[in-house]
Amino acid sequence: MNELETLRHSCAHVLATAILKLWPEAQFAAGPPIATGFYYDVDLAHRITPEDFECLEKEMRKIVEAAQPFERQVVSREEALAMGQRGALASLGERSMPSRFKVDIIEHIPENETITLYRNGEFTDLCAGPHVADTSKIGAFRLTHVASAYYKGDEKNPQLQRIYGTAFATQEELEAYFQMLEEAKKRDHRKLGKELQLFTFDEDVGPGLPLWLPKGAVLIEELEKLAKETEFQAGYQRVRTPHIARDTLYKTSGHLPYYAESMFPPMELEEKEGGEKTVYYLKAMNCPHHHKLFAALPRSYRDLPLRFAEHGTCYRYEQSGELMGLMRVRCMQMNDAHIYCTEEQFASEFQAVNEMYLKYFKIFGVERYQMRFSTHDPAKLGQKFVDDPILWKKTEDMVRDVLVKSGINFVEIPNEAAFYGPKIDVQVWSAIGREFTLATNQVDFAVPPRFGLTYTNSENKKETPLCIHRAPLGTHERFIGFLIEHFAGNFPVWLAPEQVRILPISDKLTSYAQTILSELRAQDVRATADLSSEKIGAKIRAAQIEKVPYMVIVGNREEAAGQLSLRSHSKGDEGSFTKENFYHRLQEEIKTRK
Repeated sequence: MNELETLRHSCAHVLATAILKLWPEAQFAAGPPIATGFYYDVDLAHRITPEDFECLEKEMRKIVEAAQPFERQVVSREEALAMGQRGALASLGERSMPSRFKVDIIEHIPENETITLYRNGEFTDLCAGPHVADTSKIGAFRLTHVASAYYKGDEKNPQLQRIYGTAFATQEELEAYFQMLEEAKKRDHRKLGKELQLFTFDEDVGPGLPLWLPKGAVLIEELEKLAKETEFQAGYQRVRTPHIARDTLYKTSGHLPYYAESMFPPMELEEKEGGEKTVYYLKAMNCPHHHKLFAALPRSYRDLPLRFAEHGTCYRYEQSGELMGLMRVRCMQMNDAHIYCTEEQFASEFQAVNEMYLKYFKIFGVERYQMRFSTHDPAKLGQKFVDDPILWKKTEDMVRDVLVKSGINFVEIPNEAAFYGPKIDVQVWSAIGREFTLATNQVDFAVPPRFGLTYTNSENKKETPLCIHRAPLGTHERFIGFLIEHFAGNFPVWLAPEQVRILPISDKLTSYAQTILSELRAQDVRATADLSSEKIGAKIRAAQIEKVPYMVIVGNREEAAGQLSLRSHSKGDEGSFTKENFYHRLQEEIKTRK
């Protein structure tokens, strides 16, 4: 754990202590730190609500002010079980009822694992730690909400109350966090997506299947245009693959049967005589199709690196409770590509992908990011990971070497690799500091051999290429969700669904407004004209609410001089411009993606 996680975990113990002060019969399960704070699961007849938070926080403050030390104790399995049976775990002393969840946890701890307890004041808990030195070191905290959760996530087990909270080292950090949450509510992509008419969901279409309105489709087209330009310059070749495939494809890749729960149910068709059925699946990933494209022609070392790119549509049956706006969907358009290369080419290819990420970060104003380098667990070879320790070490060393030499900000996370090789997950933070998992860059040494992929080397011998899976812009859905919140809907001109709105101050100026409109659209500018009978102030307010980057206001004086009055969403009135000067400025901003 890092320092903040340790602080939050310690605060969870203080929360449990406070709950027991008010309700001594409470039974506790797990209480870990999480990305946004901490929680503790409790079984209690009293239904805890936000109305109870004031009393709970008051008790917690007493415990913090008492500076109770966190004392660690190593015990045997027998001692721990005996304490649990006496009700002395996750309690303020012995009780007439066993600490049943703690007993269950102890019984499932591996035989060779050390069992430790932590005590603060009267409260003793089964816990691996670590903790702060004493409760006064916890800093600032606040309880946030209550939810329900099944014990161990299994609906067959008891349903518990999950009490959430968060904690920071200082009051200032705590207040800044909640200010960020308030700003995040205003920027929520679901709220702004509806207000700006970008996308919608419909029950007749199905949950998790977004429908893109015209303005949202513009965002998709601009992102694809950016990707195609960038990838063309980097030597990628575009391909297209179907949305379905036979089950044999996914059995060869290894996705079936292991990934079946995340795929839509199979479709069975009678395609052969005798009633024998062929099974098809909706495409859940693009890589098997791309492997087939590699295998479609004889390949030489002179063909490598070979880079196939596709904005491929994939379908994944996410659980309904996990769907969340554009961030978690069942239909996704992925900025996918697969690079087939030799071991000697790997470092430069992998680094080129990382540099592509950095280029995109600069374009979108992403200043804070981190690469999470996920490696395998040797103990899980042949289970969670392909059983090839030599290639695991070789490819992990290769990735690590590229990251270190490039100076890219990264952290190493064990046991989180893909089943076929090490990977990088790209974490970014939006303008208000909200974290997103945006994209991935993965090494695949296991699947190409399954498809029999080979190339002829310089000695006229067959070799299997390495494969790099990469998606710098992730999926349209998640990336656009991120951009909506990052920009608060105020998209830069090149990306904005509507770039210019022309506002004549009276009906008499309709002809001049339409002339400007025609000239802008002839230059491929997404311009519209508000020819309604509303007064100019109302027209400006409407354009401002709809976050149009530029408003061109035309009156009698502008028409007579062949000019226009410019107002921008971000700066307000900018004064008079000749049409030519404004058009040049606009084209420059669009061309350079300013």
